[in-house]
Amino acid sequence: MTMGLRLSSLALVFAIMITACGGGGGGSDTAPVLVTGTYPAALAVDPSGRFVYVANWGSNNISVYRINPATGALTAGAVAAAGTKPGGIAVDPSGKFVYAANWGSNSISVFTTDPTSGALTAGTAAAAGTNPNAIAVDPSGRFVYAANAGSNNISVYRINPTTGALTAGTAAAAGTNPDGIAVDPSGKFVYTANWGSHNISVFTIDPVTGALTAGAAAAAGTNPDAIAVDPSGKFVYVANWGSNNISTYTINQTTGSLTAGPTAFAGISPDAIAVDPSGKFVYATNWDSNNIWVYNINAATGALTAGPVAGTGMNPSSIAVDPSGRFAYVANESDSNLSIYRINANTGALQ
Repeated sequence: MTMGLRLSSLALVFAIMITACGGGGGGSDTAPVLVTGTYPAALAVDPSGRFVYVANWGSNNISVYRINPATGALTAGAVAAAGTKPGGIAVDPSGKFVYAANWGSNSISVFTTDPTSGALTAGTAAAAGTNPNAIAVDPSGRFVYAANAGSNNISVYRINPTTGALTAGTAAAAGTNPDGIAVDPSGKFVYTANWGSHNISVFTIDPVTGALTAGAAAAAGTNPDAIAVDPSGKFVYVANWGSNNISTYTINQTTGSLTAGPTAFAGISPDAIAVDPSGKFVYATNWDSNNIWVYNINAATGALTAGPVAGTGMNPSSIAVDPSGRFAYVANESDSNLSIYRINANTGALQ
């Protein structure tokens, strides 16, 4: 997940986020791991479940961690320089490449991973639109999509399978200030959460070129800030920062269009969202209430039932669940650290 449109061209919102105004101290239930950089904006777990990568907005770099497979604990590795103000990060399905969306330099950083240590070697950055702050890789590992909050469009790239280098295609128009992006597990559809127009853009992916064709947008709550698709590809979940709730949608498997279901209450200013690999639980981080809400998914309808709330650090900005579904990691932006949790397999509770 990204820093959000709190870091958009809306200057007031930008200032609020960077100075960490709003919200009291949360206090994690587990010992946080200090992030090497400052203001961690987004994190991602590689598909093997061995490494965590953190985009540090304040120090313009990427922190690398090795995951202890027994405990989920993190050991810091080498730090890699990124562009200016990296706000989004994604790992390709093979785990060979990492991509960071650099808000300040309007570019995408390209890295090759070391399969043993997870260390990153930088390649040639690719130009993006204005203020890219969210990024996603399709399940085939052939295409990359970046949401450009400033230019209201989606950059499309083809991945070189040997080097990870990106070749730009034709950008696709989105709603106003696209702030979150997700690709469905089938690789057929792309969805963006549009902060400024309060809706979700729907795109169909050309399987040969990766080009995007827009479908009908779906209404969301106020200032949708993050988006996730469940592993079955049946449901979409959107965190609405301004209305403090989670929108739920069912995906039309032919067209990718979204049918709205019931909304679920969240904490204050939900800013990031993730679905666990089993498709049973949804997690939403709440920037201003400094906590994480846990939801159980109704397998038939996708509806959410709220479960236990977990405390975390100050201004949680991103959350990721490891591929085994046993651990969750949260980036606490204003504390410049990570909280580490074990997931209760029965309830989804964070411990």
